Parts: sequence; structure tokens; C-alpha cells
Amino acid sequence: MKTLLICDCDEVLLHMVRHFGTWLDQEHAIDFDIAGGDFATSMTRRDGSPAPSREDMWGMLNQFFPNEMRRQTLVPHAAEALARLAARADIVILTNLRDECRQPRIDQLARFGIAHRVECNQGGKGEPVARLVAEYGDPITVFVDDLPVHHESVARHAPDVHRLHMISEPDLARTMPPAPDANARIDDWREAVTWIEARFAEGLTATGERPKTPA
Repeated sequence: MKTLLICDCDEVLLHMVRHFGTWLDQEHAIDFDIAGGDFATSMTRRDGSPAPSREDMWGMLNQFFPNEMRRQTLVPHAAEALARLAARADIVILTNLRDECRQPRIDQLARFGIAHRVECNQGGKGEPVARLVAEYGDPITVFVDDLPVHHESVARHAPDVHRLHMISEPDLARTMPPAPDANARIDDWREAVTWIEARFAEGLTATGERPKTPA
């Protein structure tokens, strides 16, 4: 049985916040400081009017995806790492975007030479991760994401899955502590691929058990 890698996209495979900030500057005259990690409190209008509300923030994100996705750039070493891991693992990109963004995300990743299954999700990722693990036959699985809330969700719904916390944006990574529910924090794919391969090679789940044998 092949192993399974379930991987987020934004700030794991593709840079997003730096390009979202540039777009806000150019199109909305908004200064964007994501150092605190909260989009809704990171925007300041340069004309002095009230800061965007959380609803405004979601509206702007819904404009950025998919219309401005062409701005996004590849995280260093991400494509090479996935190509290396694909020799022994099935790979699913689990991205928190609206369902209508699935094909644009597939096309976007393909431009960077990344051609793996893409699934869209809204909300916590624990339940969709559990469903994917079951679909693939309960293999040794590694989950990679930049948001602590998703590691908490996966730890709750799929505790056997190894959880790697990764934040590829340096300015954001410096201010964000490791996710409490992740098994490790690594922000560079050159180190991450070695950690993931070691989890696959040891043949144990995150809870120290052997994977189930399919009937």
C-alpha cells in the first residue's frame, strides 16, 4: 500500500499573503500587515476611513480567489519535494477555497508542474482528512498545513495522521509559534521532505500503531 500525503496549498505550496497585500495596496489603497496572523485586523485604509470589517475581508478574499491567483508564486523547493514524495505516496491537495475555485487551483498548480488531486473544503480539515484516509485504505498519512486550527481539527478527527506545521512566508513564520496539535514545525521543504519520508519509512501512525490492513 502506498502512503498518503494530504497537503495544504496557500503558504505551504504557494505564497499568498505577500501577493494579497500587494493587490490590496494597488486596487484598494489598503495597507496590509499580516504579522499578527489575523487577516481581519491586518488591514488599514490609507484614506483614514474605518478599517475593513471581517465581512469586508471575506469579500476581498473572494475577489482575490480566483481572479488574482495568477499573482501567486511557488514556495521554494515545494515542487521538487512533491515530485520526490510522489514516488512512494499518493498526494492530495486539500485547500480551503470555494468549490468553484477547484479548477482554477488545479490549473494554477499545473503551471508550476504540480499535478495531483485537488479537493476544496470550507471549515475545519479534520473530517475531510479522515474521509480521505479511509478512502485510500488507512495508509500511513502525513498532513501539512500552515494553520493551527486545522492541526487541532485533524488531531481530533484523524489522530493517527502525522501532522506537520509549515508556514512558508518568512514574515509570518517569525511571528507564529508552532501549532500545539502538530507533531513538528518545519518551514523549509528541504527539511520537511526528510521528516515526511521518515514518517513513511517507520511504518507507524502518529499514535504509534501499525496501519490497518485492508480487508
